[in-house]
Amino acid sequence: MIRQLAHICIHARDLDETARYYFDALGLEKGFEFKKDDVLIGYYIKLGHNTFIEVFKGAPGDPGNIAHVSLETDNLEELIQQIRAHGYEATDKKLGADSSWQSWSTDPNGVRIEFHEYTPESRQITGGTCLVSW
Repeated sequence: MIRQLAHICIHARDLDETARYYFDALGLEKGFEFKKDDVLIGYYIKLGHNTFIEVFKGAPGDPGNIAHVSLETDNLEELIQQIRAHGYEATDKKLGADSSWQSWSTDPNGVRIEFHEYTPESRQITGGTCLVSW
């Protein structure tokens, strides 16, 4: 049945700036491109294990269509420095209520990106109940 996330789709104000964020600042790779009449109109971004972010040129959807995208990393500190080195903001690393390390950034289209580094106690691994105070 359901195995994993296949992809999410975002609309980009600027395909080149969006590519710079995801490919340069985050170090991800392009999966493939969409072209119409020999003009680039979108692309897939590889996330691993056949999961992707699909990007198309166009006006972003109404606020709230995607609250955020969460990407897992195995070295959050290094990723934060890499994002900042490319001129983008990333919050400092903090331990979330789910016992996972997290940092937040925003792509050039206003999509909020949450980065997770799991710990042995992360609810994503252990299950159970995540008690929150927010």
